[in-house]
Amino acid sequence: MDILQRLVDLGPSVMMPIIFAVFAVCLGVKLANAIKSGLLIGIGFIGLNAIITILTENLGPAAEAMVKNFGLNLNVLDVGWPAASAIAFGSTVGVLIIPLGIIINIVMLLTRTTRTVNIDIWNFWHFAFTGSLVYMLTGSLPIALVMSAVNMIVTMVLADRTAPLVEKELGLPGISIPHGFSASYVPIAWLANKILDFIPGINKIKLDANDIQKKFGVFGDPAILGTSIGVILGLLAKYNVKDTLNLAVVMGAVLVLTPKMAAVLMEGLMPVSEAVQSLIQRKFEGKAKLYIGLDSAVSVGHPVTLAVSLVLVPVTLILALVIPGNQFLPFASLAGLPFMFVLITPLVRGDFFRAFIVGIIVVGAGLLIGTSMSPLFTEAALAAKFAIPNGATMISSIDYGSSPLPWLIVKLTEFKTIGIGALIASTVGIMLWNRKLILKEDQSTEEVNNLDQAN
Repeated sequence: MDILQRLVDLGPSVMMPIIFAVFAVCLGVKLANAIKSGLLIGIGFIGLNAIITILTENLGPAAEAMVKNFGLNLNVLDVGWPAASAIAFGSTVGVLIIPLGIIINIVMLLTRTTRTVNIDIWNFWHFAFTGSLVYMLTGSLPIALVMSAVNMIVTMVLADRTAPLVEKELGLPGISIPHGFSASYVPIAWLANKILDFIPGINKIKLDANDIQKKFGVFGDPAILGTSIGVILGLLAKYNVKDTLNLAVVMGAVLVLTPKMAAVLMEGLMPVSEAVQSLIQRKFEGKAKLYIGLDSAVSVGHPVTLAVSLVLVPVTLILALVIPGNQFLPFASLAGLPFMFVLITPLVRGDFFRAFIVGIIVVGAGLLIGTSMSPLFTEAALAAKFAIPNGATMISSIDYGSSPLPWLIVKLTEFKTIGIGALIASTVGIMLWNRKLILKEDQSTEEVNNLDQAN
């Protein structure tokens, strides 16, 4: 566990290259190619993190200015994901989550209840976060670990079910995204998208990335679109001309550079992905398929994901002002909104209009969840020695304190034996359901392969 913790402490930009290089060698990739693959993955992560940092540093002050301009005066302060991860790794649950997560993944692969090989060890903190809140609630480490496992298993199944869309809509073959924050919104997005299918007129509207560029001409180009959104955000923040133009250029750069960094990362992933698929084909004669589970950062650069996230920044502030019962003041996490939409975008087939509508729903629900979770979140943050900002009475975070899945797990745990039993039974049912689908898919693949061989 000490070795694993030291590895995590290196950070994802160093940890991921080491893991992938070792993993690639184990899969039979030549040492030189494995090292290069790992380095490209690290370079890709560094590039993505640099862009996200630029986005955060420029969008954060604009969001703060908009908060003041809108006159928001709410008592639950958004302190961002660092507080949530501090809660996650600040308890015994956080120390145990990596070996526990690896064991869960292996068991699920052996029982064919998942196709995902979850390499995204850094983001195991999402599962530890849920377990840490449960630990604060119950004082029981075994129950906390079980609830962490429930969170991970459900996320793994959601990653499996969305992987074909990730491949088709995001252009990431052989990849799934078992990211707790991104996956948490999949059920709501799926339901909302289905409802939109039955609304006359609305179900005819289509505005994907290509449509945006066709209908808006030069303003549909990512550089121009990002710059235009930056100008709007600058005006809402009441920036002067210089600061508005600076924000505009930065937003344009974010939309242009993010896909390029993601492409570097994908170049590093390809040898590992191909080696995994080759191994599976040899061992199972084409009957099984595995996905490599990665951080949602690999697909955060989709133009619709970025565009709808930036548009929703002022909308989120307005929702915080008008939703009855909300006390959550969104601020620090606003720059991380793209991660919320990573799996929403493929679910709505890359449609900007639908992503926007679904976004309003999930953001509105997230504000109320953040309000509801804030007392326990604050208590857990204090226990983890997280420094509460001066003047704040309660804190929370959009990632992961405002997410539906950890909220549901915590709320059901409050019902003690009945709630915990319901969660465990439901999770077992979800695993069996996923296994049934996997076996059915593998059978279809085998029949197709047999037909091809016969022909």
